[in-house]
Amino acid sequence: MPVRYKSTKKEKFNLKKRIALLGSTGSIGTQALEVIQSQPDAFEVEVLTANHNADLLIQQALVIKPNVVVICREELYDKVFDALYPHDIKVYAGKNALNSVVQMETIDLVLTAMVGYSGLEPTIKAIEAGKNIALANKETLVVAGQLITDLARDKGVNIYPVDSEHSAIFQCLAGEFHNPIEKIILTASGGPFRGKDRQYLSSVTREQALKHPNWEMGAKITIDSASLMNKGLEVIEAKWLFHLNNSQIEVIVHPQSIVHSLVQFKDGSLKAQLGLPDMKLPIQYALSYPYRLKNSFPRFDFMDYPQLTFEKPDLETFRNLALAFSAMERGGNAPCVLNAANEVVVNAFLENKIGFLQMSDIIESCLAKVAYIAGPALSDYVATDQETRRVAQGLIKL
Repeated sequence: MPVRYKSTKKEKFNLKKRIALLGSTGSIGTQALEVIQSQPDAFEVEVLTANHNADLLIQQALVIKPNVVVICREELYDKVFDALYPHDIKVYAGKNALNSVVQMETIDLVLTAMVGYSGLEPTIKAIEAGKNIALANKETLVVAGQLITDLARDKGVNIYPVDSEHSAIFQCLAGEFHNPIEKIILTASGGPFRGKDRQYLSSVTREQALKHPNWEMGAKITIDSASLMNKGLEVIEAKWLFHLNNSQIEVIVHPQSIVHSLVQFKDGSLKAQLGLPDMKLPIQYALSYPYRLKNSFPRFDFMDYPQLTFEKPDLETFRNLALAFSAMERGGNAPCVLNAANEVVVNAFLENKIGFLQMSDIIESCLAKVAYIAGPALSDYVATDQETRRVAQGLIKL
């Protein structure tokens, strides 16, 4: 059973929530640590993990003093161990270690902030152990939404969204348990290339694509935002988080990134969650739910944003969003193909191996070439991911 908390006038928990932070050296992970450090009466870190950034992981561990750290790249184990062993911090390495530590009895909540498909297996292991999940790794639900949500239901596990858009929906649904959703509207900033045509996009560089107008994020999600694939992945994630039909999800471009998303109920009423584009607020809400903790985050002022504008997304120019809707409609392992192909092409674009528009072309080809499975099991998702990556790499080399 998850630890229960009691709110007081000082907004302090009677017990600290013990957190395993997967992906502590990434953008979400570092911001999550800022939130945790700002609320020492509410949270403590039991586990920190990183893929390859051993130096930052060591720095974080020396400050945070977790019980355990895991470095996924096994060749970096000695470096991390030598730095942390004198400080009585346990050090492990490798994927198997990661999958084991998320099941520790001393963990109340697992914040999954790993990038991409790599977050799937440790999330499954944490749910199997009955750990509540704060989900920043949207790819977990994109790849295996049916499997994850069924498992969470069977284990009595709550999944709290960390993405700003899904946090907004989650907050709008507070107190609305008995009121059916008519539809949700996810907002998108439009990224750095909003309003540009395909001729312009044919020659954009990685440096241009990495300059997001509103958010500070990691490289992969920033490219996804520029191509609108991030919004496509969020559409699929929302389907599973909020138990929606495909027709209940819409996307609208909102360049100011102040309205984070909206819910429309069956009477036509709309509820929206607004705030500055700062990931620390949805991170804190996921960690502290159902309570809101006082903080010193910057506050929104309407006078700073006298105009909030909205427009339709351009699905012909930014084909990734259309491909994501199509994969969601098809179901089965199609979203898994979409995700794997996207991870490969984003990496290739960042390495200047392909152009911006080629990303959509290769993703579409993978969706056509990789065998479709209507009712995939976990082993099918693993095989689909591997096959899609092989196909995508082959298309990049052509």
